[in-house]
Amino acid sequence: MNNSQPLYIRHRYPSRIRYADTDKMGFAYNGNYLKYFEIGRTELMRHFDLIYSELEKAGYQLPLLEAHAYYHKAAFYDDLINIEAALDLNKIGPKIVFEYKLFRENELIAEGSTVHLFMKSDTKKACRPPKFFLDKINLLKNSLLSK
Repeated sequence: MNNSQPLYIRHRYPSRIRYADTDKMGFAYNGNYLKYFEIGRTELMRHFDLIYSELEKAGYQLPLLEAHAYYHKAAFYDDLINIEAALDLNKIGPKIVFEYKLFRENELIAEGSTVHLFMKSDTKKACRPPKFFLDKINLLKNSLLSK
């Protein structure tokens, strides 16, 4: 497979809209969608053994550089949503892009993306992903390609 072709891992994680997440109009507050994206990203990484706390213990961080959100439908208090996060394994470098879709049942209510940068915790300077992270990415790639 050509490295320019997308090779995604995806994970869905359920979450419920809490009363505290809504605005005066009764909608899930728009700023909270970034929180839902973070939940999706964290659970995607955990599901595929790319645990963020392991990156931190090894001296790396992933600060946010960009965030995009597109709102299709409103979410309301007590809605059960599924947060789908995806990562293209062929686009792992100093920058890493996560994509998100939020569903209420099978209805797409929002989607977006975030761009993060690998950074050394001590110097706060951009860097390449650590070898142990890339090794896990390569295992995932090989697993997907062998299917």
